[in-house]
Amino acid sequence: MEQDEASGLLPERGLSRLSRFKAYRRRWFLLVVVCLLNCSNAMLWLTFAPVADKTAAYFHISMEMVNWLSIVYLLISIPFGLVATWVLDSVGLRCAVILSAWLNMMGSIIRMFSVMKFMSLGSQNYWYLFAGQCLCALAQPLVIFSPTKLAALWFPDHQRATANMISSMSNPLGILIANVLSPILVPEGKHIPLMLGVYAIPALTACALATVGIHEKVPPTPPSASATNSTSQPFLTGLKMLLRNKPYIILAVCFGGGIGMFTCFSALLEQILCEKGYSNVFAGLNGALFTVFGLLGAFLLGLYVDWTRNFIESTKICFCLSALASIVFAVASRFRGQAIALAISSSVFGFFGFAIYPIAMELAVECSYPVGEGTSTGLIFVASQIEGVILMILLQALTVRVSEDRPSTCALDQDGALDWTTPVLVLAGLCSAMACFYVIFFHTDYKRLHAETNSDLVRTEDTESADVPEA
Repeated sequence: MEQDEASGLLPERGLSRLSRFKAYRRRWFLLVVVCLLNCSNAMLWLTFAPVADKTAAYFHISMEMVNWLSIVYLLISIPFGLVATWVLDSVGLRCAVILSAWLNMMGSIIRMFSVMKFMSLGSQNYWYLFAGQCLCALAQPLVIFSPTKLAALWFPDHQRATANMISSMSNPLGILIANVLSPILVPEGKHIPLMLGVYAIPALTACALATVGIHEKVPPTPPSASATNSTSQPFLTGLKMLLRNKPYIILAVCFGGGIGMFTCFSALLEQILCEKGYSNVFAGLNGALFTVFGLLGAFLLGLYVDWTRNFIESTKICFCLSALASIVFAVASRFRGQAIALAISSSVFGFFGFAIYPIAMELAVECSYPVGEGTSTGLIFVASQIEGVILMILLQALTVRVSEDRPSTCALDQDGALDWTTPVLVLAGLCSAMACFYVIFFHTDYKRLHAETNSDLVRTEDTESADVPEA
């Protein structure tokens, strides 16, 4: 033990109880800040989707312009995602989190200008919303990429999947809050100013905590062998390694497509359901069930994978089951009066779909090690945004305008509502195709776990040789 402590390979074991407590406090404070920031950013992204019709009526804009408040997140994250990966792996986690917090806060404040009389631009107030969403979109990659880096640098190996799960799932928690809170805060369009003010509070809180409370780029005492012996490749070198890594490319395409589909589902759910006569409150409830069961699934799967290390098997099973759930939802959403079927299918879709997210992020690191965690997870996110933009544009193009005399709860203009039957069926088909492709073609070794195992063996051999008395 003395040799291990002196070499720094097992540093936390040699710390006093007070020092260990301080290390735990630092890592969990950072986790809380990242969770709050991730949650706030998701809330700001999905603010308007659950009340899209009322937003369009309040600002006198079209539904397509409301959808662009969500799509802009995807578009901006594509080029800035590469910048975010460089910031995380080259500048550090602290800088990424603080910069993200400030961008997120500034975006939430600028959005409020749209409802302030002394800042009014008249019929052009929409552009305050758009500018604010753009700043929040710049913040998104920085905080979305942070969980894997946070888990790798600050948590021991037996807690990494759980830490990643907690911080990653704070994003769908924000989606859950937006789905539930927006319809409650905006029963009528005139309440939109209240909604914008409420959503700015978490952004302000996260910015204050990040700025004042985060002081260190890395933990003073590394919690694991991989964190102690960091061998992350330079950004450009790592990027080239990823582009030549076949298992990683398959994971990026399939999992990125999965994220893109979940993004579309969350952003368009209210519009899909209102045309069939379902209320905004039910759409919000459906989105809430989708997310709550997703959080539960992610929590249970995170614990299971931390215990068994069955990354590949878990993601393949969950991907297939989520594809089946998407098919059930697509069929049920074609008809009116199917509230129970829609609620159950949304719950199952979320339970298995969201569960994949943190495990796939850990799997990305495992199959790409020693590439930096920010780069390996960031490239997947960039792929998901590209696929998400393509899907959003494709799905909207496949909609059909229906007459306004059909039963509908959509508060739309004189052109009537949009029928989303074909887009939803296409979405389910793409999800099933992605699941099949992933199950058949994805195979990889757990490179980081193998490196840590070899490090432990070398350390054990060195300790045993040091204990052997000289002849």
